[in-house]
Amino acid sequence: MIDSEDWLVQELMKSDYGDGAVNDVRKNFSVTSEAAVNPAKLRRILAHLRKIESGAVQSGTAKWFSEDSEYPIASLPKHKAFFDAGADFNERLALSGNRTGKSIMGCYETVCHLTGEYPTWWAGRRFEHPIDAWAVGPDARTVRDTIQTELLGPQGEWGTGMIPASALGKSASLQGTPGAIDVIMIKHRTGAWSRLGFKNYQQDLKSFMGTARHLVWLDEECPIEVYNECNIRTATTNGIMVATFTPLQGLTPMVVNFARKATFLLGAKPILSIDDGTEHLVGQSQSKAILQIGWDDAPWLSEATKLRLLEDTPEHMKEARRSGAPAMGSGNVFTTPVEKVMCDPFTIPESWPRLFAMDVGWNRTAAIWGALDPNTDTVYFYDEHYVGKELPAKHAHDIRSRGDWIPGVIDPASRGRSQGDGAQLMRQYIDLGLEIRAARNDVEAGISLINQRLASGKLKVFSTCQNWLKEYLIYRRDKNGKVVKEDDHAQDAGRYVILNLQIAANKKDQTFTGVNYSATRYDV
Repeated sequence: MIDSEDWLVQELMKSDYGDGAVNDVRKNFSVTSEAAVNPAKLRRILAHLRKIESGAVQSGTAKWFSEDSEYPIASLPKHKAFFDAGADFNERLALSGNRTGKSIMGCYETVCHLTGEYPTWWAGRRFEHPIDAWAVGPDARTVRDTIQTELLGPQGEWGTGMIPASALGKSASLQGTPGAIDVIMIKHRTGAWSRLGFKNYQQDLKSFMGTARHLVWLDEECPIEVYNECNIRTATTNGIMVATFTPLQGLTPMVVNFARKATFLLGAKPILSIDDGTEHLVGQSQSKAILQIGWDDAPWLSEATKLRLLEDTPEHMKEARRSGAPAMGSGNVFTTPVEKVMCDPFTIPESWPRLFAMDVGWNRTAAIWGALDPNTDTVYFYDEHYVGKELPAKHAHDIRSRGDWIPGVIDPASRGRSQGDGAQLMRQYIDLGLEIRAARNDVEAGISLINQRLASGKLKVFSTCQNWLKEYLIYRRDKNGKVVKEDDHAQDAGRYVILNLQIAANKKDQTFTGVNYSATRYDV
């Protein structure tokens, strides 16, 4: 006797939705007491069953990438390259523009691995056995409305998604989110069952611990801690990590750490990152691949659609939406695109006042040289020193070689030193021949001045100052709005230059006479 709509739906999900199944259901309904089953529920279930039958050709993976589809895989070389790379790389990252099919790629590959059914063109990784997998997104509701819907079908219409209805098995609901699934069994071609769990980045990190996984697909950017924990789950299975997102948050720790050891495929643009010679990721760090998919790789996007998508997009995010190149995101301290900051090197006129600034530390000591064009009030960062694990004598020698007449400043409390320790270090550098004094080092005031100069085009950086430019891209605030004190040595030094321009001097006069700084400085 049928006494539960949920039970009936589960039974229907196990069938092949043929005419026989419909007749069997109708037969069962005809002998079922009206007191046991609400007729309205039965009508809804039958309507759902007929809808699945009439639209069966639209379910499953056949409507995507096949020769009979509107956009076969042969017309999408970047998408195919991403799938193919699974044969050689355990970890893959698709940095994708908006509406380029990144989530469809993630769903498609997940279904292939869960079911063991691969298209004839598939050249990527294959699993010949059932797998344990996670599909992970930003939060429970988003996962339910996007990933779950694409894989299973909308709520109340299971079997219309990318996983064939006949492959859907038992499931467990996620507590606290109506309609959301925690885990579901998927029939593999061998007759055994794969297991798919739906997870999200808002869950406690402990929920990602303890169990092995053959596949983890991360849709939208995740915290680096979640990525690391998921990656550990694949270590004992020789499993794979797949991440697909539009990098609107810029060069986050997740993107930078992934890019340190990655291979860039099909013209993907290498990402500037801080490489201090240490390893930052667990798992198969030597087996990473990055591929960028942009609007030019998505033939379904018309030129009119592309223009519309960009209309309300902030300037610093346009390239990320268009090509998948990391944006200068909202978390970045500076949002002026780095391309607008860089300039080609040129010979600095001797009449321009100059200044260098130091940020000291054992792991990294940085110095930045700045010159001021007195005619335009434009500051140019034109040289840098960026060396770790060396004694002050080595740093002093290298700095003097750029011009021992150039005045400098140093942060007396740099890298956690007390004011007393900082003063002693400053005295040591003075004894080593540097023209140096204590710097004004206000963080927010300096950032404000730099932002104003960036906005007006009055701060330029030579393209040869690679370390300053790398740090610029990842210079960020935490969730509380505080500047993250990591990989920021050159940024600190550059800030000291801007805050202490009044002591800059040219070689002839060694006094600041080229411009009235007090009259032209920016308000803080």
